[in-house]
Amino acid sequence: MTCNTFVRRRTLLGALASTPLVLAGCASPQGATSSGGAVLAEAPTYRVGDRWTYHIRSRFRAVGDAQETMEVTSIGADGIVASVVSRGGGVDATRTERWSAPGLVLQGMMMDVETRRFAQPLERFRFPLSDGQSWNQWVEQVNETARTQGSVNRYVAVRRMEQVTVRAGTFDAIRMNVLMRLDDETWYRWATECNHTVWYAPAVRGVVREDRRAEFRERGSPLDPPRVSQNEIVELESFTPGR
Repeated sequence: MTCNTFVRRRTLLGALASTPLVLAGCASPQGATSSGGAVLAEAPTYRVGDRWTYHIRSRFRAVGDAQETMEVTSIGADGIVASVVSRGGGVDATRTERWSAPGLVLQGMMMDVETRRFAQPLERFRFPLSDGQSWNQWVEQVNETARTQGSVNRYVAVRRMEQVTVRAGTFDAIRMNVLMRLDDETWYRWATECNHTVWYAPAVRGVVREDRRAEFRERGSPLDPPRVSQNEIVELESFTPGR
């Protein structure tokens, strides 16, 4: 299976694929890229002190709600550094994200609260964001939280600008569908596959909502339903601009 075949099938189905994927031969980080049409958002200008607070509600685990706060702590020639604190929902963690530029992640998360270091910047957002834009990226990385390393795949399709209401208010936000294949395949299970919907609002220079779902299948059980490993809603509670 080629990288482009993977993207076409996932785009047409609009859901998580049930067939395990093969990394061999998928070397291009820019496969199946579309530049899109009208520009919806230019790259943001971050400020030290920019702070986003999120409410996280799990829809399949009885772990209670969680809160996550991200704050830009430094901006310099070597990029942007943000501190992330997660509390509640069975999580008590502090991590650091590093971005070489807006949207380009040198160190950060893909699924929830893990820390990953990428061999080349992960394109979380490819600014400027435009209507109909898409990109597909394969990246070598080290998962410092799980102590694993390998190739991960992330495909993003920019849909449209729409209004979304969250705890922090109502925003004009760009909806994006994000499909990911992680690096956690083992002898008894296939890799985790994530299906996230993200709403990015230019007014707050960040995400205002995410619907996150992830699942995996066990080897030798093709007829069994996939095991859900993530099903949660993330909403912006507040945004405080820096100076």
